[in-house]
Amino acid sequence: MINQPVVKLGIVGVSRDCFPASLTKARLAALMDEVRKAALPEVFDCPVIIENENDTMKALDWAKSNGINAVCMFLGNFGPEGPTTMFVQKFQGPAMVLAAKEEGKANLASDRGDALCGVLNFSYNVGLRRLRVYIPEYPNVTPQEAVKELADFRHIARVVIGMKNLKVIGFGPRPFDFLACNAPIQPLYDLGVEVQENSELDMKVQFEKVASRTAEIAAIAKDMEAELGSRNTYPEIINKMAQLELAIMDWYENNKGACNYAVFANKCWPAWQPVFEFEPCYVNSRLTGRGIPVACEVDLYGAVSEYMAECASEMPATLLDINNSVPDDVVPAGADLKGACMKDLYMGFHCGNTCSQCMKDCKIKYQLIQARLMSPDITKGTLEGQIMPSATTMFRLQSNSDSKLVSYIAEGHFLDIDPCSFGGIGIAAIPGFARFYRHVLVGKRFPHHGAYAFKNVGKILFEALHLLGVDDINTPLPAGQLYPGENPFAI
Repeated sequence: MINQPVVKLGIVGVSRDCFPASLTKARLAALMDEVRKAALPEVFDCPVIIENENDTMKALDWAKSNGINAVCMFLGNFGPEGPTTMFVQKFQGPAMVLAAKEEGKANLASDRGDALCGVLNFSYNVGLRRLRVYIPEYPNVTPQEAVKELADFRHIARVVIGMKNLKVIGFGPRPFDFLACNAPIQPLYDLGVEVQENSELDMKVQFEKVASRTAEIAAIAKDMEAELGSRNTYPEIINKMAQLELAIMDWYENNKGACNYAVFANKCWPAWQPVFEFEPCYVNSRLTGRGIPVACEVDLYGAVSEYMAECASEMPATLLDINNSVPDDVVPAGADLKGACMKDLYMGFHCGNTCSQCMKDCKIKYQLIQARLMSPDITKGTLEGQIMPSATTMFRLQSNSDSKLVSYIAEGHFLDIDPCSFGGIGIAAIPGFARFYRHVLVGKRFPHHGAYAFKNVGKILFEALHLLGVDDINTPLPAGQLYPGENPFAI
């Protein structure tokens, strides 16, 4: 997938001056041996062991010259909290801390590292400097345990780096009938995300501008035909769809500007169809599948949420309406609901923006709802079918009406059950969803769109949100634990 950061993770050993630096060096060497055994990519150990502020500056020079964009501060012993946290402050990228466990009783007499104590002082000094650092649930680790934590942190760092270098590009105003997609954009700037808003006319001009690039359009059309095969039910619109893909990609390449990555949130109805005479959904699905989410209905926060889900999972994501209930007769008797109950099931739906590799079956169709209002001939271009059965994480980052960032994360599955309906659609099973829906999604006024990763990445997204400064993170609560404002007499 394109449009994602490559994380180059530096491990920086630290040593308090009253402890032997050799202890940190030996423990760092053992850690790096395990990193190599696990084939963890793009992980490098700093040759400078930080004992004082001069070492801090040398380690920062090493990080800069080697393109390091995320760091793990490794406490091989207690560690000097001032120089250690100074490194994190001046480095300015995502950072975590790990500390070495004592190896055995033979070391305790003279080679004890006291790193459990060191993490406490590190955490205190991080607070003094008002820094956000990832501290795992169990930061004191063996080399083998460290590899698992480093692997998780690489995903967390990818989300954070991507967000700090992201531009969200919108075309058109949010639809009047979908005010839920209209949210204050100030919090996006607060996160470091750039925003470029354009008119629908800008996309029409861009679409016409690339029309003369016939060879490129033909190549994209050929690739679409290869992807769709017999599912290419409306070949008469394939060149138009290819032209739109070229137009969006051309805008992507020429408008990232100072940012490294970009996502889109595009107006897709009701004026689109009479002007362009096809639906943009299939094109959106292809670009999202390559790592450039294109959200529907000018949903800026939806596009950003999809991007975070893609960075966390290193897989395509999708944007779906939290749409409709599941009738009892749709679910076969004895079906595995993956820990959910019937009232926790719902259908995630959109017109046809989920990429083909995330669908169990799909083909190009026309958009049934919009065809009720206009000719079916100009609503062709959706990619419809059942979403593939898989683990999933439903996620959204959103600004509320007071310009405060709020979010939710819930893990579950898309079930292998025919939804018996139209659109790009799947039956989602999220344990505890019924109460979560009422007291978080409805109760905290989230919009109808959710981003979906095709993997359980709740841990990654939760920690990334914390590093980004988002603390209002909502998750499903177990039975017996009340949501704020939940009526205990109604359960």
